[in-house]
Amino acid sequence: MSAAQGAKDGLVSVVMPVYNAGVWLADSIGSLLAQQFGDWELLAVDDCSTDDSLARLRQWAAQDSRIRPLALPCNGGVAAARNAGIDAARGRWIAFLDADDRWAPAKLELQVADMRARDLEISYTAYQRVREDGSALSHVDPPAEVDYARMLRSNHIGNLTGMYDRRLGVAHFRKVGHEDYVFWLEMVRRAGRAARVPHAQPLAYYTVRGGSVSSNKLRAAGWQWRIYREIEGLGLVRSSGLMLHYLTHALRKRRS
Repeated sequence: MSAAQGAKDGLVSVVMPVYNAGVWLADSIGSLLAQQFGDWELLAVDDCSTDDSLARLRQWAAQDSRIRPLALPCNGGVAAARNAGIDAARGRWIAFLDADDRWAPAKLELQVADMRARDLEISYTAYQRVREDGSALSHVDPPAEVDYARMLRSNHIGNLTGMYDRRLGVAHFRKVGHEDYVFWLEMVRRAGRAARVPHAQPLAYYTVRGGSVSSNKLRAAGWQWRIYREIEGLGLVRSSGLMLHYLTHALRKRRS
């Protein structure tokens, strides 16, 4: 039986990698508990935290059976944690919420309704980039629809906004730089297209932390180049043109 055949229709499986995130969990899980759509399960995968993250997760699980803590036997990184969550998921749809990010209350309700109405296999939303204190940095409003060619120019799917239908088959994150981008690039290639929820306001809030890998622009650019050349196997000329698109989009996104 395939993952899609064994999945529960109507259930959204939310995958959350957790590593030393005790100070953030109340806000992220609180935003999930506040969802207007209630048919979800949370696969919170603790990646061998050294703080009280796992204990906190178990406390929430004791209060709400939809919360399912998982504990990895050794630290494997964010890709391994997400993959463990995906493998344990029981829902038709898979969504992602990191332990320091938040969702707006209508996020799941609007997204599931739109996927059903348009028979979408991949959906994403607009989102807000915020500082650690919650103050706004920039609003990210991605295109209404993307295909593989457009995704090659830039990652238009914020991982905390993305949702996919398990009809697309088994999917895992690779342990590479920009693992989110590589994942959604492959999923859009499979689906042929992905579409944004047609809602004007941001439905998710991405926390930009000072020490996060996404804050290192030079390293991120190096990862992007490697994706073009080594993972996607593109030629030098095409890779160079796509790299220019990527850098231009990244600059525009942070200024918007």
